[in-house]
Amino acid sequence: MSGTLNSFVVANPTKCIGCKVCEMVCFAVHDKKDQVAMAVGTIAAPIIPRLYLVRSEVLKMPIQCRHCEDAPCANSCRIGAIKQEDNRIVIDENECIGCKTCLLACPFGAIDLLPQFKDGEAVIQANLKEEGEFGLEEKAKTVAYKCDLCQEHGEPACVAACPQQALTLVIPAEEKKRRNRQAAVNLLAALK
Repeated sequence: MSGTLNSFVVANPTKCIGCKVCEMVCFAVHDKKDQVAMAVGTIAAPIIPRLYLVRSEVLKMPIQCRHCEDAPCANSCRIGAIKQEDNRIVIDENECIGCKTCLLACPFGAIDLLPQFKDGEAVIQANLKEEGEFGLEEKAKTVAYKCDLCQEHGEPACVAACPQQALTLVIPAEEKKRRNRQAAVNLLAALK
């Protein structure tokens, strides 16, 4: 049994300016196209970030997966498309059937279900049609998306790109050590 807790990203709503740089860079690192060619007007697929900027009258901040230790989304996924890997909770988009149970189970609203895209084109479901503008049309496959801490890229891109440093990668073991040291310094100062 591993004693390592999952890392996660948190946002500081007092620093966030709602610029959506986090959403754009999230899409850019997860889009499988050649990153050099990506520019305004060259993106064929819709921009699908894995975190979602929330704006209200009192705050602005991105909401993203907390990579829960006993992840409700993974526990609710009956086909096993959501798994624990390398101290993070990830969705295998190729296994996901779009049943929406993870969306309902997530207490943070960090999961979205959207059409799956490959090479700029929507992936079409076999034998499923939906009513469209011109009668029955092929139906795009819908899958779950959420933050994966940029598993293929090392550091979360949103943290690195935020111009206000409003996002922080929390590594629980390191955070505990930092807080223990700070508590010891505070205690020492109080004894003087």
